[in-house]
Amino acid sequence: MRELWVPLSGAIAQQRNVETIANNVANANTPGFKKEQVVFKEYLAALENPDAQIDLPQKEWKPEDFYRSYNAEDAFVKVDGAYTLHDQGQLSPTGNAFDNAINGPGFFEVLTPNGVRYTRKGNFTINNEGKLVTDQGYLLLSKSPPPQAGADGKLEIKTPPESRAINVGNNKFTISLDGEVFSGSNKAADLSLIEFGDVHALKKEGNSLFINPDQKNIKSGELKTSVHQGFIEQSNVNAVTEMSSLINANRNFESIQRVIKTYDTMSGKAVNEISKF
Repeated sequence: MRELWVPLSGAIAQQRNVETIANNVANANTPGFKKEQVVFKEYLAALENPDAQIDLPQKEWKPEDFYRSYNAEDAFVKVDGAYTLHDQGQLSPTGNAFDNAINGPGFFEVLTPNGVRYTRKGNFTINNEGKLVTDQGYLLLSKSPPPQAGADGKLEIKTPPESRAINVGNNKFTISLDGEVFSGSNKAADLSLIEFGDVHALKKEGNSLFINPDQKNIKSGELKTSVHQGFIEQSNVNAVTEMSSLINANRNFESIQRVIKTYDTMSGKAVNEISKF
């Protein structure tokens, strides 16, 4: 029964939707988390030939002539993609100097074992070497120096990311709204706050980290981002709304399962009952 693929494809797509919403709910209290939303795409085979006339055979009709579906059984639903909503989360005061929230479109630049990544999760700490790191131990980076001309004349950034780690020692540190980091009364560095031309081009890696696939996507010039020390940016997930969406998605999934079960029952009757005649 080719028609079974129609509800089956819907069930697969709806299961992805349930998993995405459930992940949003699970991270409702994760600082800096940005919710995801699934987009569906419906493929209708009948629309490939919209001018086709209904074909009524001029002949002695056979049973199969009554079940012309005009390729409707080839229709299906699939997940066209998932995108991240980068809406600003609420800033909540904590009074902790290690909590730093971003207000605006920017991201902190950090160094992970897999390379440079970007995050809005501002739970920092100091490692054994006196350097500022994230709650997972990734180095927080300072601004990159201006690019220099290479042998071929092209501008290149020759400073390795490791050299841009921010060392505050064991001193009390403060961070200004512009991202200036002070160790005691001495300026230690300027935070690397990165803004992107197309924030939707970023790819989620997990643990509130993002990958920028194209360096040309990084904005230059004056930034619209500020850092608020002693605050934390909450997730932009509305738990009540997401729970309601999760219930609806589960109900839709159950409805599709009942359709699939009906097809299965029809198939069983076709095999077991019609064959008796």
